[in-house]
Amino acid sequence: MKTLFELNPALDREALAARFAATGRVQIRDVLTADSARELLTVLARATAWGMAVGAGPEKPRSFTAAETRSPQGQQALSEAARRAEEHSAHGEYGFRFAHYPILTAVQEGWDPGGPHEVLLEHINAPAFMDLARAVTGLDLYKADGQATLFAPTHYLGHHIDSHVAEGWEVAYVLNLSREDWHPDWGGYLLFLDEEGDVVEGFRPRFNALNLFRVPTPHLVSYVPPFAPVGRMAVTGWLRSK
Repeated sequence: MKTLFELNPALDREALAARFAATGRVQIRDVLTADSARELLTVLARATAWGMAVGAGPEKPRSFTAAETRSPQGQQALSEAARRAEEHSAHGEYGFRFAHYPILTAVQEGWDPGGPHEVLLEHINAPAFMDLARAVTGLDLYKADGQATLFAPTHYLGHHIDSHVAEGWEVAYVLNLSREDWHPDWGGYLLFLDEEGDVVEGFRPRFNALNLFRVPTPHLVSYVPPFAPVGRMAVTGWLRSK
């Protein structure tokens, strides 16, 4: 696991900090060394038991484990949750559906002690990454949570702002390990909106690219159409001040 999370030493932290200061967001390309990015992609693609995350309006989001998605009862519950999410989205309300592996929960509940996801969470909270995040954002960040996410065909994350300020959320992060040939027609873009709903900036899912942005900020992940390939994988979460 030596190379699982080794930062690129050539990052221009001053330029990245200036960009973040100007807009409240930045995409850091080639954030990891090439070996680290490939190893992390292998963990996501081959060693992750993907479950599903589904949300519908103000209801508490549902998280289904990989085992639950394979059982008849779990499939029925997942289908009903997805239907409710689509109903809310059809009325312009918040909804989402995407594959995920809740790394923090898995570590806390001992799903795979000493496994690669536990090691990954340790790296995300280690001084090297946290110091990079502090240098770029200028914020006194304390710790990070995390989940692995996979936006496959028909998945999306509706318009929302991440307003959990009371929980210490300061910055959202998305470490993309998407296919290098990800095409705009395949969706899955991280889009930022103004108060009138216009897109003011969007980040294409890129391999080995870290997105950082202040919260609360209106944003969404655009719908991945049925013809898109599986390959929009990332590690996501929030950097906290407490």
